[in-house]
Amino acid sequence: MRARHLTAATTAALALAALTVPAASASTRAAPAADLPRCAEKDLTLRADPSDDDGDVLELRLRNDSGKACLVDRVPTVTYGDLDGAALPLPAVPHAGRTLAAHGTVYAAVRSVSDSDDAGKEVRTVMYVTVAAVPDHDGSRFQALTLGAPAGVRVWEPMTTLWQPSAKQAAKVLYEQTTGRSQFEA
Repeated sequence: MRARHLTAATTAALALAALTVPAASASTRAAPAADLPRCAEKDLTLRADPSDDDGDVLELRLRNDSGKACLVDRVPTVTYGDLDGAALPLPAVPHAGRTLAAHGTVYAAVRSVSDSDDAGKEVRTVMYVTVAAVPDHDGSRFQALTLGAPAGVRVWEPMTTLWQPSAKQAAKVLYEQTTGRSQFEA
């Protein structure tokens, strides 16, 4: 993973996005974010499963187990082993709160290896992936073996979708953002 370059590129992209995203689209749905508390890590259940369609894709699911709506980040924080950096959000947007309804569930998809020309020779392998719903949470650690990768999870320039209302929508966004094509063109 090119962590030092990713961090600088991510910072620049997020700063640009913060300047260009209209205030109305940057807000979350439902109750105003300022009125909701951040979700407590103990009230969240995170799952990560390997995709049936692609060995380099993880399907994430986040459930609010509490009886009250709360805020998570709109982008899951996904890190790989002891490597620096986190998966880049697709599309590139600034971090902000996302309302998670009481007993609600949201989904994301993460591609751990980009389709870049450098991926084949630069790919690294790690034995675990950590996912957090809020950047300062510890998150949940998923071992490579449980993710269908007994020899380790391959990683090079990882990318993640924002939290989506369904697993199907998360897969669609990941496909469209990484290929530049609509699923209807596939």
